[in-house]
Amino acid sequence: MILSVVGVMSLSTVNAFAQEVEAEAAVETDTTEQVVAEAVDVTAMDAETDVEGEPLHQVIKQKFLEGGAGWMAPILLFLILGLAVAIERIIYLNMSTVNTKKLIAKVEEALNNEGVEAAMEVCRNSRGPVASIFYQGLSRYGQGLDVVEKAVASYGSVQMGLMETGLTWIQLFIALSPMLGFMGTVVGMVDAFDAIQAAGDVSPTLVAGGIKVALLTTLAGLIAAVILQLFYNYIVSKIDTLVIAMEDSSITLVDMLTEYSKK
Repeated sequence: MILSVVGVMSLSTVNAFAQEVEAEAAVETDTTEQVVAEAVDVTAMDAETDVEGEPLHQVIKQKFLEGGAGWMAPILLFLILGLAVAIERIIYLNMSTVNTKKLIAKVEEALNNEGVEAAMEVCRNSRGPVASIFYQGLSRYGQGLDVVEKAVASYGSVQMGLMETGLTWIQLFIALSPMLGFMGTVVGMVDAFDAIQAAGDVSPTLVAGGIKVALLTTLAGLIAAVILQLFYNYIVSKIDTLVIAMEDSSITLVDMLTEYSKK
């Protein structure tokens, strides 16, 4: 009986201890869940604050006004004009890009089957500088192959000049944009030193305005120059690709006419 009573008491003690442990674990779980929920709520509130912050275009507008319209407006104008010229050149060059191998195959087939006039008609109905060069060369076939070679070379130079139209303006805008930015920097620093001289004391408040204008104008000029430089390099690479295609096609045209004249 004594052993039974001791066993029952031990079992009751173990059960009570287990219940206390389970209760404490439940309380800790509830506390952890509450902390996690509060952290999630705080993160959501921070995200909403970031989303509801000032839009990017408003920030750019504010910095534009702080930099001074007298210096920022010309830089913006150069950027817009440079982008307009660059986009026009890109469209023109993309329209001039054709499948050169396919064009040569059509011209050669028409030349061998129907003669020079048929080949000229194929070139007349095709776009791009290669087709124009082919047309000029074929139109002078009756004057001899030497004349054809000179015509092809001369008209190739003309087509290259047409492709490079407007690049001088882009180069000018690339050079002027940072120059205006640096000029605004110099003017801003001069204003800052004038304010120091007038006040007779070096104060951060007096210097901050001029330095801010200086940095903003420099930043705007560099951004405009970088953007236009990227477009300029892309256009130059497209022109180089087209020039190589024109030179290869010109050699092929002379070879085709040489073979055609032997028939």
